[in-house]
Amino acid sequence: MKIGELAKATATKVETVRFYEKAGLLPPPARTDANYRSYGPAHLQRLSFIRRARDLGFSVDAVRDLLALADDRGKPCGAVDAIASGHLAEVERKIADLSAMREELTRVIGSCRHNTVADCKIIETLGPRVAATTETPA
Repeated sequence: MKIGELAKATATKVETVRFYEKAGLLPPPARTDANYRSYGPAHLQRLSFIRRARDLGFSVDAVRDLLALADDRGKPCGAVDAIASGHLAEVERKIADLSAMREELTRVIGSCRHNTVADCKIIETLGPRVAATTETPA
């Protein structure tokens, strides 16, 4: 299949397919006599793997490591578990950070008295009063 067909089959942009090739995640395809890329089922399977891993938030480097492990099926899966567990810990840290942000924003918004901006608790919470400027940036 051509690059556009591969991209469509995996809901990936053509530019992204080329990026994955340049990054070494997707092996270069064979070329037709007209010099078009010609992808096979193995490319489709590998790109689907890459897309799923990226959708789950794995970095390009982590995907590269996972692919290297997937290519050597005889190895124990402890290294795969370690990569996935490390990523899960990062996701949980981000969730905790987002939860803390939500709580703080909820508290700040709840303190709003709907008066004027001069009395706005949200602006006050964000920091010192911001001086109005009438100057035009240079």
